[in-house]
This record gives sequence, C-alpha cells and structure tokens, in this order.
Amino acid sequence: MFRKINKDIEYIMENDPAARSKIEVFLLYPSIHARIMHILSHFLYKHKLFFTARLISQIARFLTGIEIHPGATLGEGILIDHGMGVVIGETAEVGNRVTIYHGTTLGGTGKDKGKRHPTVLDDVIIGSGSKVLGPITIGSKAKIGANSVVLKDVPSGATVVGVAGKVVKINEDI
Repeated sequence: MFRKINKDIEYIMENDPAARSKIEVFLLYPSIHARIMHILSHFLYKHKLFFTARLISQIARFLTGIEIHPGATLGEGILIDHGMGVVIGETAEVGNRVTIYHGTTLGGTGKDKGKRHPTVLDDVIIGSGSKVLGPITIGSKAKIGANSVVLKDVPSGATVVGVAGKVVKINEDI
C-alpha cells in the first residue's frame, strides 16, 4: 500500500505544478485520500467483505467527492486532479501514470453482467467532464478531451474529442 501511495505522490509531484511538497500532497490532496481508502476497500472486496468494502468507499466519496467502486482495479501513479465528481465503476481497470480530471466517469452503459466498465491503459490523460462508458479499451498514451463522450475503443497515442468522441489525432511516435 505504501509503495502505491508513494508512486501516486511522485506522479503528482511531477505532473501538478501546484504541488509544492510531498507532505502537502499526502495531507491535502483528495486524490491520495481516495486512493488510500480504495486500497483498503479493494482488499476487503477481494476477500468478499462486500458490505464493509462499499461502506468504506461511500465514506471516501463523502469525504473526497471521488467515488471509486471497491471492485475497480487501479495501477500506480494515479492523479485524480481536483477530483470532485469522479466516478470509477466496479469493473473498471486503470493502468499506471494516469491523470483523471474532475467530473470524469468511467462507467457502464446498462445492466449487463461481467466486464461493463472501461479499461484504461498506461500514461493516459482523461479531461474534465469526460464520460468513458462501456467495456472499451483506452490505449496507452491516449488523451481524452474535456467533456468528451467515449463509447468505442481508442487506439494508443490517439487524441479523442467530442460527443460522441472521435479520434482527431494519432501520435505516430509511440
């Protein structure tokens, strides 16, 4: 747990110009508080203590404005910038070094069973207010523009904008 939180703090220090010190990030950033609570709730969820896991996730939501379902899988180096209104669904998978801005949803599209939330690979940036919905994959080093609605897979290195999201650029240097 400490290694994951330290990776998050290091990533935040590298990518948030407002971050002045590691202690400031640890004590004052809701991203870190939500992640600590998610690590605990995810552990309980994996051990089939579903009610307690959800209780902890809802307390974290109340305290931080960030809702991460205990079943979601998150990598290392996660920055949930400002955080308010972020929702990450039960079967979502988030890779390493991912930046998620406020108001973003990694959600489902209905009452399907099984995998129903997005998979976000490494080094992705998801802009404010974006909705990434369904069992889709966001390729590594992709960028999702603010307020985009993404319903289809996004290739690695692509930039997606709009409603419904369209690829407007692909970085060939990846």
